[in-house]
Amino acid sequence: MKIITIHHPHSFHKDDFPPLSMALGYFDGVHRGHQNVMGKAKQIADEQNLKSAVMTFDPHPSVVLGRKHKHVQFITPLIDKEELIKDIGIDYLFIVRFTSDFANLQPQEFVDQYLIKFNVKHVVAGFDYSYGRLGKGTMETLPFHSRDLFSQTTVSKLTDGDVKVSSTLIRDRLGNGDMTKVSTLLGRNYRTKGTVIHGDKRGRKIGFPTANIELSEDYIIPNNGVYSVRIMVQGKWYNGVCNVGYKPTFNDPDHVSLSIEVHIFDFEGSIYGEEVIVEWHDRIRSEKKFNGIDQLIDQIEKDKLTAIHYFSAYSHKE
Repeated sequence: MKIITIHHPHSFHKDDFPPLSMALGYFDGVHRGHQNVMGKAKQIADEQNLKSAVMTFDPHPSVVLGRKHKHVQFITPLIDKEELIKDIGIDYLFIVRFTSDFANLQPQEFVDQYLIKFNVKHVVAGFDYSYGRLGKGTMETLPFHSRDLFSQTTVSKLTDGDVKVSSTLIRDRLGNGDMTKVSTLLGRNYRTKGTVIHGDKRGRKIGFPTANIELSEDYIIPNNGVYSVRIMVQGKWYNGVCNVGYKPTFNDPDHVSLSIEVHIFDFEGSIYGEEVIVEWHDRIRSEKKFNGIDQLIDQIEKDKLTAIHYFSAYSHKE
């Protein structure tokens, strides 16, 4: 997959690209609905002897369009989005820097400069996609703005039950720690990447050493609690149990920071500085404060057994 980052105004011309079937969208999460849009663009590319393409934007439009500076966390930061789109089999990924000047383009200007000039012959987008200043361009206005130089496919809403599959819904479910629903909406388990850093070493002292994870990107962190997870260390997957929270048994609630700690099953060795992937599976319980170390140890043993039973059943599903 060829990745092209574009800064507005650009100097590309039609002859710079082969005829394209292009999917349009922000695509945070690359969830099942997004996969439908990209898959349709790829299908049409194959049928019409075109190259498949995806156009996305960075940073999130709300960062530029919001009245106050907004810090946005992501289901899939850009580097993860690139990997997932590549896995779909897309030929070209266009990453447009979303700036104030770009946001002020009129709908016709966007179409002329970012579709027609890119040799796009077919456009695929969701029914609610909008483009141009104030989002005035829609899939209903696109035929007019196309100047009859490309055709289009509008992908209808994908639902889970009676609810639209959307990044907003996934963010909500992550906020509740409902990883079963998140995996259903994504079509895969949620993953975050990070680096193992030094912690307070308390887990080691009580017989449950943990890998303290510092996230490498602005991921949305699942709700505080204890989870069954898999973790990739040095290219190999291990099962484990992860605590997300503030360790209230040990910490003064007024002087704490959020931690992500994974107790890895059947693993020994020092892995400080290693880059790891945490794959989130099932929420076991909420974080809580215990009256002493013995209570905490008993609960961790129970959490570990719960996770072992979960992965035993999970392995039989695969």
